[in-house]
Amino acid sequence: MIARKLWVLAALALPLVVAIPLPAPAGSADTVILTPDAHKIADQQAAITYARELIASGDMDRAVAQLADFVATHPDAAEAARFLGDLYYREGRFDRAETTYKELLARNPHDKQTHNRLGVVYATENRVDEAIVEFQDALPGTDSIRDLVLLHLRKGDLKQYESEMVRAANSDPNDADLQEELAEIYETVHHPNEAIVYFRRALDSDSRSIAALNGLGMAYLDLHDPTAATQYLDDCLNVDPINYACLDNLGVARIQAGSYDEATAAFKKAHRLEPERPEAIVNFGYLEDMHGDWKRAVAYYVEAIAVNPYVPESYVNLGIDYEHNGLYSLAQSALLRGVAAVPYDGRVRYLLARAYAAQGQKALALAQLKAAQASLDPDVAEIAKQESARLMQSSASTPQ
Repeated sequence: MIARKLWVLAALALPLVVAIPLPAPAGSADTVILTPDAHKIADQQAAITYARELIASGDMDRAVAQLADFVATHPDAAEAARFLGDLYYREGRFDRAETTYKELLARNPHDKQTHNRLGVVYATENRVDEAIVEFQDALPGTDSIRDLVLLHLRKGDLKQYESEMVRAANSDPNDADLQEELAEIYETVHHPNEAIVYFRRALDSDSRSIAALNGLGMAYLDLHDPTAATQYLDDCLNVDPINYACLDNLGVARIQAGSYDEATAAFKKAHRLEPERPEAIVNFGYLEDMHGDWKRAVAYYVEAIAVNPYVPESYVNLGIDYEHNGLYSLAQSALLRGVAAVPYDGRVRYLLARAYAAQGQKALALAQLKAAQASLDPDVAEIAKQESARLMQSSASTPQ
């Protein structure tokens, strides 16, 4: 069985909402006069914060409704509008998300964060070429590289894309963005040692690069070196103490080091910052599994799917728990939903194959194993290949 893996973030996908200090005018200790721009910032932050509070309480519908009302009456609130598009996407309302993002881009065609979000919508809808354009327009400075890797894998030209990026990065070794982007490609295709080389090159040119610091932490986690990972993740948090990605990955490093209480504290802090994100919730479930309470773990994985149904780890861990407890029909149901949401994840395909095989549906199992063999994770691809051979041999030896 594939070892259950913690959710490790490649980069921060959503912008952070930070508090803006508001100075008091001279000669007054009781009155604060805000400029019009400061009013807009404060109002927008309040709307996003309230939406997050509603999401944390389990009321996604109300969060979306109140944020939509705010955006409709505040056409210049770009951050709130982008967050509204994110929530539409999580609810599966792709048409509304696309419209919201396009309206933002009509006002600011150079908005890289929104290009990234629109690319995610197109990728989920399998509009591959359109998605690639949007992700390219989002670079540098966003987490588009992993998505570009997966899209070029779908197109069948991943090697060409990787070669082009290698040439670009090596032709300009002082360009921190190019080094970091190539490092992310290597991290996505599960070559952490190569990723480390280029993340470090990025830091040589920009020692405060959040993406490179978090990327190094992630690469060392892949190598099961929590000490080195923690060093870079701590450096990341020294630059940005409320960075969701670095906090969540620090929790992963704490688990690898056996410091479960510290891991829980890191995940809780990340979840308080952005309760609409599933990563910390998945890792809460992982901790419950480690403590032997698989039913509570399942509840967390289901919650993570409700928050965002388009990430694979929730389905992977849910499927593992169901299969470990012999609940193959439940595993099949959950994993079929996972295949619909994230059709190119080899782990989900492999686990669905196991659920089929356990119920005697060998033809369906073999079809899923064939899909799993295309996984970018070599461990997943190899175990799917071995399981396929075993299942075919078993079928051939079964008396007709």
